[in-house]
Amino acid sequence: MDPGFILSDDSDLQFTLGVTEEQQDMIPPTSKSLRQRRCGHCLLQQPMRSKHCQTCQHCVRRYDHHCPWIENCVGERNHRWFVLYLAVQLLVLLWGLHIAWTGFSYVPTWELWLRTNGMLLAVAVLVALLSLIVLLLLGSHLYLVSLNTTTWEFMSRHRISYLKHCGADENPFDRGTFHNLWGFFCVWGSVVWEQVYFREGSDQV
Repeated sequence: MDPGFILSDDSDLQFTLGVTEEQQDMIPPTSKSLRQRRCGHCLLQQPMRSKHCQTCQHCVRRYDHHCPWIENCVGERNHRWFVLYLAVQLLVLLWGLHIAWTGFSYVPTWELWLRTNGMLLAVAVLVALLSLIVLLLLGSHLYLVSLNTTTWEFMSRHRISYLKHCGADENPFDRGTFHNLWGFFCVWGSVVWEQVYFREGSDQV
């Protein structure tokens, strides 16, 4: 599934600056103003929050991370489906753990119990570990979504041009937990993040 690949400048022209030239002139200058940049790899203009993926060899809108599990990037167009995928995977693992737990046989001695249930115990431990990993992944993604930030922004904000000048607890894209979750799960289509960013910046001037 296309995570939001940026394939040409023409198709992304309306998102390049997020606003028209006339509107740009009306934006008050702030310390957060930045110049749009071209990707050093594919030479396309990058909308805000996009990043070039070295594995996919494409720039991706609202880039989150490249996931080896699905062999694809997680970005603007498939992030919600990735979260749903984690939720379904967790449910399946918990169901498998329940089946393993109910499959244990009662045996009077510990040594005989291990012989009877040893293989099932190993499977149950493996499924429990996988369930824990998926639970942590799902929890971390829901937490980041509630803040309207991405994994890449969370891990590398000190290197990202539009975030490195913000305070440690400052997120120009945060619209409140409810609106962040609503926008992520219920609103379809691209968001012009430049407008959100500069609106927040101008509010603080």
